[in-house]
Amino acid sequence: MLGRFLGLAAVIAAVSVGIAGLASRSAPGGTRAEQSSQDDNDNWTKEKRQHGGWTAAPGAGGAGEVELSRAPDSHFYADAAINGRPVRMMVDSGASIIALTRADAEAIGIDVDRLPVAGTARTAGGDVPMRGVRLESVEVGGIEVRGVEAAVVEADMGVSLLGQSYLAKLGAVTVEGDTMRLR
Repeated sequence: MLGRFLGLAAVIAAVSVGIAGLASRSAPGGTRAEQSSQDDNDNWTKEKRQHGGWTAAPGAGGAGEVELSRAPDSHFYADAAINGRPVRMMVDSGASIIALTRADAEAIGIDVDRLPVAGTARTAGGDVPMRGVRLESVEVGGIEVRGVEAAVVEADMGVSLLGQSYLAKLGAVTVEGDTMRLR
């Protein structure tokens, strides 16, 4: 079990470093792609989830706020919708962009084999290819961001990572105790 967590940590670190270069190369002129305005995020939900999921209850801190509870493994997980399809993701503020597992990418309709290899990630198990992709939309608890950079990582990460290509486009991401708030 410890080996799997150490392997996941190595993958997260490698993906963060490798994907930063991918994100900068994919934007026109070598600069960061323009970010969506927060005005696009006006579709809020009030549905509640259980077991380390999310809530978007206006009384819990204001309209448009998503609360994530810390899971027993000390991480925060989000039930996201990528291109309209559900994907369970671990929130990783250290990842430059969203890192999808091959299984999650295929489940949302991405033909992974048709994506060009855009680099490699160095993991505890060796170098693995990364394939760049731009997602139409990523939504967590009604907070939707469109045109999000991501990579499909050919490693056994076990879970896809919700990284900065989504988080940086939000108004705020805060952690207080066992609660993460996205606004």
